[in-house]
Amino acid sequence: MEKGMLSADLEGLPEEDKHRMATLIDQLQIRDSLRMYNSLVERCFTDCVDTFYRKALTKQEDTCVRRCAEKFLKHSMRVGMRFAELNQGAGTQD
Repeated sequence: MEKGMLSADLEGLPEEDKHRMATLIDQLQIRDSLRMYNSLVERCFTDCVDTFYRKALTKQEDTCVRRCAEKFLKHSMRVGMRFAELNQGAGTQD
């Protein structure tokens, strides 16, 4: 959620409550980012790493992890963009 939208939506609240809401939203965004990162790591590791014979990834595992991460991030960006488009459309229907 953008801070500008937050300010407009919370206009009637006291400053202390506005600050609390902004802090809560920041915390939720951080939590969601960490969840996405953990999901990415778990999924790519599970899909790409087969053995534990070496400390470092094999070339094949490294390539797999890179491709997996790229796909995951591209997908997340597309979903985010689509969500923003839908959100904007819903806001203009009021």
